[in-house]
Amino acid sequence: MYGMLLQSVHHFIQAEYGEEAWKEIVKLAGCKHLTFNTHQVYPDDTMAKLAEACAHVTSAHVDEIMEFFGKCFVRFFSNFGYDVPIRATGRYFTDFLQNVDNIHSQFCFTYPKMRSPSIYLTGIDVKGCDMVYRSDRKGFICYIIGLLTQISKDFFNLTAFKLTVVDNSCSAGANRRSNVVKFRIDFDNTNYMQAEVLRHRPKKIENLPSVPCYHLLELFPFAIMIDPSMVMVGVGQKLVEICSGQDILLGQSVNDHFSLRRPKGISITWKNLIYLGNIMFELELLRKKEVKEKDDPATSASESTMKNILLKGQMKYIADVNGVIFLCSPIINDLDELTERGIFLNDLNQHGLGKEMVMAGWQHNSKLEVLFDDAEQRSLDLEQSYELLDKWKKRSDELLYSMIPQTVADRLRGGNSRLSTCETFESVTILFCELVGLHSSTVEEALSVVNCMNTVFSCFDEMMDKFQVYKVETVGYVYMVAGGAPERTNVHAQRIADLAISMVDEVKELKYKDRDKVDIRIGIHSGPAVAGVVGIKVPRYCFFGDTVNTASRMQSTSTPGNVNISIDTKNLLPQHLYQFRSRGLVKVKGKGQMETFFLTKRY
Repeated sequence: MYGMLLQSVHHFIQAEYGEEAWKEIVKLAGCKHLTFNTHQVYPDDTMAKLAEACAHVTSAHVDEIMEFFGKCFVRFFSNFGYDVPIRATGRYFTDFLQNVDNIHSQFCFTYPKMRSPSIYLTGIDVKGCDMVYRSDRKGFICYIIGLLTQISKDFFNLTAFKLTVVDNSCSAGANRRSNVVKFRIDFDNTNYMQAEVLRHRPKKIENLPSVPCYHLLELFPFAIMIDPSMVMVGVGQKLVEICSGQDILLGQSVNDHFSLRRPKGISITWKNLIYLGNIMFELELLRKKEVKEKDDPATSASESTMKNILLKGQMKYIADVNGVIFLCSPIINDLDELTERGIFLNDLNQHGLGKEMVMAGWQHNSKLEVLFDDAEQRSLDLEQSYELLDKWKKRSDELLYSMIPQTVADRLRGGNSRLSTCETFESVTILFCELVGLHSSTVEEALSVVNCMNTVFSCFDEMMDKFQVYKVETVGYVYMVAGGAPERTNVHAQRIADLAISMVDEVKELKYKDRDKVDIRIGIHSGPAVAGVVGIKVPRYCFFGDTVNTASRMQSTSTPGNVNISIDTKNLLPQHLYQFRSRGLVKVKGKGQMETFFLTKRY
């Protein structure tokens, strides 16, 4: 579907519920776009996903939301001037319903990839009408109810209006499967019915003599007369001449020689021809089939390669002969197409502007083709730019989240200052891990140390999400991790303890290019701390306070291959889940004697 439908949803959700609600709806729907481009095509399920997400956020039913979306589209497209063709369609709402397909046909030039639904009426009375809605999309019943309800109110001033679903089924059309929904529409249709009575009232004119049928076919030289069995009983003279001057079409089935181009999704049947009498039809004369059936060896190569002819017009039922006549003209854009289809200017209807349009098209068609190609290329470029923008936005998000926690980054995006991100945490657990025994005196040794550090620290990075802790920074050989901030939790000490034990185990399993093993020593301490975003050019989420300093001292007083923890951290850990080994009192720089423990394993 085109972006204009989704633009209407975006506009009115934002107006009704606010920008934050729209962002939440887009996120729940899994939609990668916050805004939509009018002429860009989006997946058909986007509307349904947005409706489900909106229903979840607003605590409404999905059907109510889809009906709301339909009403939103009517209120929205007036900004584009699309209300004008609807108002000009007819005096009454019934006139509009009978011409919906024609309106869609006009918009196919502006939206060439549009797959529009089809609507026709099967019964009309004073109290309303019976309508059939056909579409290859599922789940839009409530949407069409909201759309038609709003149109009846805004454009035709109908107050008492009700749509009821009578039947909902799926049928196989000519080219695709269609969802067919039958509606009963109740409204005051008195004025339309009175106008119909006046229109069909016998005219007070003198009796006129009967006119032979061939006179009608002379006026419309490309016309076709069809009987209820779908057999052609009359063919225009020019159509006969185009088909090698023989009446090969007479007595043949329409479906054997013509393909239905428009309206889409239906077959050429008598029932459809009667019900769709107000709809513009396009039939394609199949030239290749004609040549194949004739199998005339005298047929020239130029005749056998001629393109099919597209005929456009209206199906008109004539009660006197119980038949339908297709009043049509060939669709020709320029002089080149005339020769490609074996048609000449004098073959075209004498009435109308067919010849003038062909001549004008010959002069302007090349310019239009260039303009169309340029517009299509710009549309493709714009679409690629949108995709590239989304890709770079994701990369920038990943880069930002690598420096700042996502919750804090989202607050900054919301307009909060960096100072507002500073928070006091009553209890957090800080871990410092240092790689020991790495020395370098030459360039090769330095490269070896860097490769080794990259291997170890990359392994540690992958463990952060698993244990739900936050990597603060790496400085030299030291790796710093925090638990309990910025996401507050009561089990931060357990998460850091489990991480430390896993670090020791994982380092032993890693394979190194230039050395057999790498030793690490870890120190952990728990207590209050302050955290916030620091810096402008390269912002970082940093921790401050005595807890950070003490954790660093725990690391420096630890030994390779061990996890040294303070008494404060030990008291936060469930004693029955972990094994400790007391180190007694250890002299800690700036703290004096402190009781510390080695965390050896988890049960």
